[in-house]
Formats: sequence, C-alpha cells, structure tokens
Amino acid sequence: MISFMLKRLSAAIAVALLASAAHAQDFPKRPITMIVPFAAGGTSDVIARTVAEQMGIALGQTIVIENVAGAGGSTALARASRAEPDGYTIAIGNAGTNAATYTIYPKLPFTPDSFVPIAMVAKTFGIIALRKDFPAKDLKEFIAYAKANPGKINLGHAGVGSSNYLICKSFVTAAGIDATLVGYRGAAPALTDAIGGQIDGVCDAAASVSQSINEKLVKGLVVGSTVRLATLPDLPTSAEAGRPEFEAQGWNGLFAPKGTPPAVTAKLNAAARTAVETDAVKKRFVDLSTVAPDADEHTPEVLQQLVTRDVEKYRKLLVDDAKQ
Repeated sequence: MISFMLKRLSAAIAVALLASAAHAQDFPKRPITMIVPFAAGGTSDVIARTVAEQMGIALGQTIVIENVAGAGGSTALARASRAEPDGYTIAIGNAGTNAATYTIYPKLPFTPDSFVPIAMVAKTFGIIALRKDFPAKDLKEFIAYAKANPGKINLGHAGVGSSNYLICKSFVTAAGIDATLVGYRGAAPALTDAIGGQIDGVCDAAASVSQSINEKLVKGLVVGSTVRLATLPDLPTSAEAGRPEFEAQGWNGLFAPKGTPPAVTAKLNAAARTAVETDAVKKRFVDLSTVAPDADEHTPEVLQQLVTRDVEKYRKLLVDDAKQ
C-alpha cells in the first residue's frame, strides 16, 4: 500500500514538474506587469521603465508599469505578494520596500519569504539636496544651522519605509541633527515641493535629483558615496564634506511572488541581465548617475543576500521607529 502511494506521489510530482517546464517554455504569452511601489517620476519608477523596456524586447512581450504608491512601498508589495505566481506580475523593490519595511511596519501581510528574488538591476547613490535659497553653502554650515534650529529643518522623502527615507535617517544620524522628515507618495512630489520652496530639502537618489541640481532648481549638499559622481562632479562625497559616516549606496531589484516556477524566474533573470547590459540602459544609467550590477551580481542569490543583510542593517538603524 505504501509503495503504491509513493508511486502515485512520484507520478504527481513528475506531472507537476512537466507542467511547470511546459509553462516556462512558452512563457511569456502575454504582457507582464511590473509593479512600482511609488508614484511616477521617482528613482524606482525611472529605473523600472528603463529596464522594463529592454526586458520586454528580450522576452518578446510588453512589460507594463503599474505605479502603486502608499505606506513606503508596502501597499505595492502586498499587492505583489497576492498575485498569481506565474511570472506575469513582478515588482521592483529596494532596501526600503524589501528590507527596512519589516522593522517599520511589523504587522505587514507579507514577509521576506513571500517573494522570490529575480535579479538586482541597479545600484544607486543617495543625495541630500536643498531648496536653492537655503542659507547654507556647504554641509558644515548646514549642520551648524540645523543645530541652532533643532527640529525646524524639514526634509522630504518618498514615504516611511522607502529607500529615500533610509537616506534621510542615515543622514540625520551621521550629522547628529534634529530634523523633521516629511513623507510623500513618491520622490517626485517631494522634489517638486523642494523646488517650490515648500520644504527645505529632499533625501533622494541621484537618478531622480541630479538633473534638478544641474539645472540649479535645487542645490546639492552631499552624496553618500565613496567617489564623486560623473554627472555631479562638483558635489562632495560625505567623506570630503566631513561626515564619512553618511553612507547611502542602495540597490534596486526585481521580485516575483513566492511559488513562481524556477524556470520562469530564470527566464526573467536572463531578460534582466540582457537588459542592463544593453547600450540603451547603460547610457540611460549614466545620465541617472546609476550603476548596473557587476557581472557576478546578476544572480537571484546575490539579491537575496542583499535583502537578508539589509533587513538586519535597518533593524538596528530604525530601532526607535519600531517602538513608536
């Protein structure tokens, strides 16, 4: 009897594997949705659209961008975690949406295990930029001003739990200042208010703020990088500005719902790898002060390691947030 049951189980597994392989072989047969956890125009959105276009070409199908803003990206990730695990719904995430969020929002309807990593697609650099008429010409003067006016400086970000929020938290901690952090539904609305003078500045990635700095709509204060950015050669690094503790080098990666067949994930990974190696993406990334992953950083395992590392990293940084 046991032998008969084992044979039936083996047969069922074999059928399931064959079905999965068949599904992967003709995948994709229709457009794919890529969920972006923020409003259009921000770093994640721009990177997603740049990569999605070339992934679509590699896969022979259109990848449709769906912006789902709210709760620092957790609204979008909840939606992605509930999607059918067939490869037709994927999401772009970062250290905020896929790592820090678990400390900030401990009662989320999803966990890191709710997703399977596909590939890292970009490495980003955090910048602090101020409204153009802010009364400080460099980081030293800014910190002095902030300490003389505790709690009065307000810095915008893309929502609690976003990578921009983490840039803010890392910055105020390294600078040793008391600033008010103002959450928006995305990086673009925050930057718009900084340009308009409604807030003092923004914590943002170079991908979305560098153009505004170059056009002198806002003034760059510091980049949390070990080297200056080619697109912003006059912007000092945190070490040059006297605060090497401010480190804000982030990442963007693609994720699929748990249960997505490995063969489908492999196809998506191959398409992502092909996309970031195209001249079109490389050129756009240069314009965005963004860097593509190194040749040995394309695997799902590397992205999983980043998630695991950053969950712990931001649990320590955001311990006070978790108590609120």
